[in-house]
Amino acid sequence: MGMSGNDIMEISALFKKMGYTIGEVTDQYDEEMAGAARQFQRDRGLRADGIAGPDTYRELQKYLLGYATHRIRRGDNLYRIAKRFRTPVERILAANPDISPLRLQTGGRIIIPYAFDVVDTNVNYTYEVLQRDIEGLAARYPFLETGVAGRSVLNRKLNYIRLGRGKNRVLYNAAHHALEWITSPVLMKFIEDFSKAYAFGGTIGGFDPRDIWQESSIYIIPMVNPDGVDLVLNGLSPENPYFDELIEWNNGSDDFSTGWQANIHGVDLNHNYDAAWEESAAAARELDITGPAPRRYPGPYPESEPETLALVRTTRRGDFRLTLAYHAQGQVIFWNFMDLADEEAKRIGEILARDSGYKLEEAVGVASTGGYKDWFIQDFRRPGYTVEVGEGENPLPISQFDEIYAHNVRLLAHAALL
Repeated sequence: MGMSGNDIMEISALFKKMGYTIGEVTDQYDEEMAGAARQFQRDRGLRADGIAGPDTYRELQKYLLGYATHRIRRGDNLYRIAKRFRTPVERILAANPDISPLRLQTGGRIIIPYAFDVVDTNVNYTYEVLQRDIEGLAARYPFLETGVAGRSVLNRKLNYIRLGRGKNRVLYNAAHHALEWITSPVLMKFIEDFSKAYAFGGTIGGFDPRDIWQESSIYIIPMVNPDGVDLVLNGLSPENPYFDELIEWNNGSDDFSTGWQANIHGVDLNHNYDAAWEESAAAARELDITGPAPRRYPGPYPESEPETLALVRTTRRGDFRLTLAYHAQGQVIFWNFMDLADEEAKRIGEILARDSGYKLEEAVGVASTGGYKDWFIQDFRRPGYTVEVGEGENPLPISQFDEIYAHNVRLLAHAALL
């Protein structure tokens, strides 16, 4: 009782989607949360003390992942298993494409997805939540390809997920900037909704995912700056190897929750690409930014950071027709860089603007150089876009998620076909 934090927010959101009475999702472990925990414990034969201790938390992990594993017993059939776990048979079949429904092998293990979705859009989207969601989605939808595009300064994974097997290859990424972590669940929710529609029939943003699957390959890197996101959402750990430097770079403050956009080196990743990098560095110097800082510092040289380098290498290998880089905020799509984008890029940008209801504009000033979209347009002369979601001051509250996603789901599906 009385504790607070992101872990509690995740449990609160889980209890809500499991149907326990908690009211609004909260990051406070209050009496309502304890009551839901006691009911959860009673339902699973645990000691009903209302405390999320080791045994309870271990049981919660299955539900946070969104699936359980089940060893097939003599006499089991899919209907009985589905009834026991309160989940549709179709979800079990999708997660286990190699089983024979009428000939279950006693002693074999199968994946049992729960009836609710994996990606929770009511929580602060930390790196740990991302890793769990990728594991949960890969278990439910084994047709997904997952991998690692590179590593951050602190050796965190820069995960990628691939949707589709078509020749038209596109790349979407999010969370170059630490405060803009809300863009990561936008892409993760799209992956889940696309996968669900592909597996069970349906549409995504008005498009048939099976058509997209055949025609295109969508590569998604949902969190480019995991170290920065962790710093913003979880705070500065005493174990961080840059502990003293980070406080110095943050103007003597140990609060990184409202002003930190950079990676753990104090480099603004979206100014670290080799696209008018010198101009970006000059603009930073005019703002008296000459070294590591919460934002705007473009690094000691282009592609100095492992995160930036990972995106560059992935892009060069991928031969992508189009890229989307997700940022916050402004409800605008930036499409050009130094007049290098052609009329085809503008035409596609106008379609994406109509899909989303966002404005199509060209970036100016300090924000117009050194970005991923800029580098992609410069080096490949292909359509690249920065999509700025939401309105307000970063970090945008998770309460904006539903509106942001509604604006972007059709854009994300359509961009793979243009």
